[in-house]
Amino acid sequence: MHKRVTFDTKLLPYLLLAPQLFVTIAFFIWPSAQAVWQSFVLEDAFGGNTQFLCSGLLADPLGGEAWQRCFRHFDRLLSDPGYWHSARLTLVFSLLVATVGLALALLLAVMADRTLRGATLYKTFLIWPYAVAPAVAGVLFGFMFNPRVGVLAYMLSGLGIEWNHQIDGTQALWLVILAACWNQISYNFIFFLAGLQSIPKSLIEAAAIDGAGPGRRFWTIIFPLLSPTGFFLLVVNIIYAFFGTFGIVDALTQGGPGQATEILVYKVYKDGFRGQDFSGSAAQSTILMMIVIALTVVQFRFIERRVHY
Repeated sequence: MHKRVTFDTKLLPYLLLAPQLFVTIAFFIWPSAQAVWQSFVLEDAFGGNTQFLCSGLLADPLGGEAWQRCFRHFDRLLSDPGYWHSARLTLVFSLLVATVGLALALLLAVMADRTLRGATLYKTFLIWPYAVAPAVAGVLFGFMFNPRVGVLAYMLSGLGIEWNHQIDGTQALWLVILAACWNQISYNFIFFLAGLQSIPKSLIEAAAIDGAGPGRRFWTIIFPLLSPTGFFLLVVNIIYAFFGTFGIVDALTQGGPGQATEILVYKVYKDGFRGQDFSGSAAQSTILMMIVIALTVVQFRFIERRVHY
């Protein structure tokens, strides 16, 4: 029997929800609405002269020219080869960051969950990187892999690998992926470790008594019971790869060399704030927001079916 929470006054629930609603409206709904609006207007770099592009639809709703003018920024954007390059790059980047980050975090959580001497110290060290801001993580990896003074770059050169991510686009992309995974791995580790500790030990002991080895116990008992945690982290990591890695890219490569690391979220910033194309940047923000919403819906619609609650 479920107990229903009751409040003494009808106003109290709304007061408790007010801070979160204010944050959501002020920092998500309102900026998103502004981006959608700006993607349908034409304005100068200083915002002094603004023209609504869809005004012609009121006079001629079936006219092809009116619709073409209304979606002028989107049409120009989707015909730009550079935008499609950034879209493909973002897809590969997000998949690698999510899969590699989740796999390494799960491996570390399984190892840390064992009964070891000093396990608490190991767990503390594994959690600490989450306190590092993305921009700071980008600076750290840029310094360690600096081709002139970087310690790790020097070690790679000793192995016969000439490292210079400032001119090699492939190396720059892998370096950004490595920094993004390192920055997010502690967050994934915390949730995986909590999920492992919530699994009843009696189930694992019973499977061991029945003769199941460590690998079989993991794939048949532990991994299915971790699927709710894994599904939650998959959604969070995809969103992180699309939006949260901006600071790493900006501090580490600034989208270069060339456009080798110019993912969509950085292209929005580059075209809007550097190129002063605010309407085109707003159109990119709108498309990026729709992509993330669509990916989240697909994950909840199809992947959640395999989750065992």
